[in-house]
Amino acid sequence: MKKLTIIFTLLLAFSSCKQNITYEARDINFDRDVCFICLMGLTDQRYNAQSINEYGEIHWYDDIGCLAEEMRDTTTWNQWKGNKVRFWIGDASKGNDPSNWIDAETAFYDYGKHTPMGYGYSAYTNKPDTDSIYTFEQVLQRINEGKTMREVFIQEKMLMMKDNPEKLKKLEEKLEKEHHK
Repeated sequence: MKKLTIIFTLLLAFSSCKQNITYEARDINFDRDVCFICLMGLTDQRYNAQSINEYGEIHWYDDIGCLAEEMRDTTTWNQWKGNKVRFWIGDASKGNDPSNWIDAETAFYDYGKHTPMGYGYSAYTNKPDTDSIYTFEQVLQRINEGKTMREVFIQEKMLMMKDNPEKLKKLEEKLEKEHHK
């Protein structure tokens, strides 16, 4: 009987350690959270995104383009996401509230806004009054095809860095690398 009690106690202890994974969006901690891809601090909730895998791990992105960049590396991405992943993105029509999250896969997207990393796609809960509306899958495909505002974004940054040749060279290398994707 004593052995049975010990076994029951151990089983109870191990079962209580099981973590219940929640796929609910997490609030941004603007003092600490950074983009998984570009390592920039998250500053504009309207364009930030997050993915949560089946283990409860979170990857933050300051722009949906950074999420597309991570997903492009399919081996690493598939290994990280496991069997299930949930995507959240900020509603661009709302303010910079750290809890401003909508389901990225059901959101409506438009193109042409200045976003943190220059990809140009904004998400909305409600369909915006514009001619061109895209789905999550279409946005990812368009980003992978290079249909972004990224080149103009980088060129603007290059103009701002013309007095810093070292940073300018790094930016030029980044732009060249993006042309070859």
